[in-house]
Amino acid sequence: MLEAMSDQPLPPVPFEPTDETPIGDQEQPDDSAPEETIAVTASEAAPTQEAPPNTPESQTAGIMVYDLRRAFGTVKAVDGASFVAPAGEVTALIGPNGSGKTTLLLILAGLLQPDSGKAMILNHDVVAENLKARSFVGWMPDSFGTWDALTCLEILTIFGRAYGMKRQAAQDRARALLEQLFLAEFTDSPARVLSRGQKQRLGLARALIHDPAVLLLDEPASGLDPRSRVELREIVRSLAEQGKTILISSHVLSELDEFTDNAVFLSKGRTIVADPGEAEGKSRGWRLGALETTSLRSFLTNADIPFRDAPGTSGEVIISLKGTESAAQLVHAAVAAGVPLHTVAPLTGRLEETYLQLNEERR
Repeated sequence: MLEAMSDQPLPPVPFEPTDETPIGDQEQPDDSAPEETIAVTASEAAPTQEAPPNTPESQTAGIMVYDLRRAFGTVKAVDGASFVAPAGEVTALIGPNGSGKTTLLLILAGLLQPDSGKAMILNHDVVAENLKARSFVGWMPDSFGTWDALTCLEILTIFGRAYGMKRQAAQDRARALLEQLFLAEFTDSPARVLSRGQKQRLGLARALIHDPAVLLLDEPASGLDPRSRVELREIVRSLAEQGKTILISSHVLSELDEFTDNAVFLSKGRTIVADPGEAEGKSRGWRLGALETTSLRSFLTNADIPFRDAPGTSGEVIISLKGTESAAQLVHAAVAAGVPLHTVAPLTGRLEETYLQLNEERR
């Protein structure tokens, strides 16, 4: 099938976004409006403004979202979202089910038209410059759909050709990605033989086939085994170190904590906070363990620090502290008192703690 294809690169495949008005044909906002800066707090959504801010951050951003809105009937899926995802960094997109994460990613991928606002990929408007913006994007949806009768090599080669690559270049790139993602043994196998986790890896290869500058990953670790999850984190970090912009959505906040640089929190379609460090000064649970549990409990009792038993452990306890500075002071005092500590760790990561502190979706 592929051998019959010409060596000449194919033009990008046109795509008509899902709306009554094709992308690029509708009237655009007036870019001459005064510039203003975005102010987003944990308690209120970004205010409506007439033009996106012109700041050093926005000029160098891989992704810029400004007062973006999209509704489905009376349901406001995205309701005034604003944020910047810097190039060379991994940005986490976090929110409960129904908060608008997938809708937002679809808009950034150029597959869904927003009702208003702006979404920029490398300073290219995803509406006014749809094909140009999409040429820089690698999109990995949470559910991988493909042609089950085609081989992994054929699938990746076809997508490479659709992005304008010559046949040999697309095949070479496809083979390299299959090797990198531990799918080389399935190069000439039909996609239907792949497990869910293997299909997820093939989906990542498909997103990377044209070496995009911006990656949009929606639940990329879904269905992956523990080893593959670790390998995914390493790949994502290496791509960020190459200068790529990566926006990743996942509900596994403990994993995101390990390799993301910053985070955007969504609730009811709104960006409500963009700094996990805001939770640092608030009380959070810490787990303490000592070689001598009696001395640890006596120390805490004498210091008037409430504690409770940590479930599933042998003698460890849980206390409440405000940030790492308070934890360091407690460790210093415990060691000075002769308590042989062996474990001092927060119960949750920064992202999870921030998410729980917000509790916005319960209101």
